[in-house]
Parts: sequence; C-alpha cells; structure tokens
Amino acid sequence: MLKISGEVLGGPDGIGADAKPIMALCAEIKKVLKKGVQVAIVVGGGNFWRYRDNAKLTIPRSVSDGIGMMATIMNAKLLAEALKTHGIKASPLAPYADAYFAMQYSPGKAKSILEKGGVAVCGGGTGNPYFTTDSAAALRALELECDVLLKATKVDGIYDKDPKRNKNAKMFKKISYDEVLKRELGVMDLTAVLLCKENGLPVHVFDMQKPGNLLKVATGKKIGSVIIP
Repeated sequence: MLKISGEVLGGPDGIGADAKPIMALCAEIKKVLKKGVQVAIVVGGGNFWRYRDNAKLTIPRSVSDGIGMMATIMNAKLLAEALKTHGIKASPLAPYADAYFAMQYSPGKAKSILEKGGVAVCGGGTGNPYFTTDSAAALRALELECDVLLKATKVDGIYDKDPKRNKNAKMFKKISYDEVLKRELGVMDLTAVLLCKENGLPVHVFDMQKPGNLLKVATGKKIGSVIIP
C-alpha cells in the first residue's frame, strides 16, 4: 500500500495538478510493477482542499471533510488515467462512487484488480468525516492484506523534530508504534499509527522525491524509517 499526499501531484507549490511530478510518479510505479510487486494506492486531496486550510470559511467540519473526500476522488481519477498512459491497468475506487468518476470500492474488487496486475487507486478516504487519508491508507492496507504501508513524504524518514527547522533533528531508522504515539510524532495521523499497531502492519516512511526510492522500499531496501512493534 502506497500512501501519497495530494500535494505530490501538485508539484512545487502543492496546488492543483502538475504533469511533471504525476508522470514521474507513474514511471516509478511502473518499475515496481515490473518486479512483480502488487501496488495499491491511497491518495490525499490537499492539493485541492483541506479542512485546516479553509477553516476561516466556518464550514462545519463534517461538510468540509466531505469536500476533501471529493478532492481525493478527483486525484484518484487523475492518477489512474495518468497510469494508463504508461500502459498500466489502473482503476479509481471510492466508498461513495458514481461509475462515471470511480468504481464502487470493496476489498474484493480491489484485490481482483491487483491480482490481474493492475493498480487499485483508492480515493474518498474512509468514506467518513474526521478521518485522515493516513487512516484510510491503514484501513485499506489491512483490508487488502498488504505486506507493508509505504508512506511517501518530502523528507527521508522520521525525525524527533522537524528537520527543516532544526539542524540537530535526530532521525530514527527504526521506531516502535508506542514511541511514535508517545512522542506524538507528526509523520502520520496517530489514529492510523494505532490501527497499524493493533494489527501488526509495518509502516515504511521514505522520501518520494528521490528517483528510485519507491522501487528500493518496495523491494525491501533499507532506506528511510520503519515503524515496527
């Protein structure tokens, strides 16, 4: 399971859709598929909408999160279509779906796509407000019986503090779920971490911006940080 933020699709400013990073991401995913690794994706929607970025509108949280879920479906459709231009069979899925935009998500349908060599691109979050797409990625990874949750970020791993603001930030090559929860590290939503902990799902955090990194983590190379028991 690969979790990517919507901002990744938006390029340097993280807004809207930028062809260059989208095409680069598709090329990286194709390399992984050629190794025989099945790939499911959960994509965020922050390049179009995020509750905290629009809090001044005083829209109820549940409504704002609903808009955010629609944004993730836009990204799932966008990414699936971009993958197809690379010769990859890909299908956007969502818990609340109109067939014109995405297929209705179910674990069985997503597994069927994976078993046929395609990519299941999951949008719509969990289908409920108040849950982040990190939590959606953990949930879908467990439903699809994934071996690992790959959390793509803009830094090379998990740190005890923001490495962009603190030169003395310490990176963890390995860290336990309990330590992440205790320190309240911001690498993932803590609800997602707890869900992974309760079900023994390892989480691998890595820098998605460096070409070749996705293939490395997908094939077991030791880069980035791993959250384990």
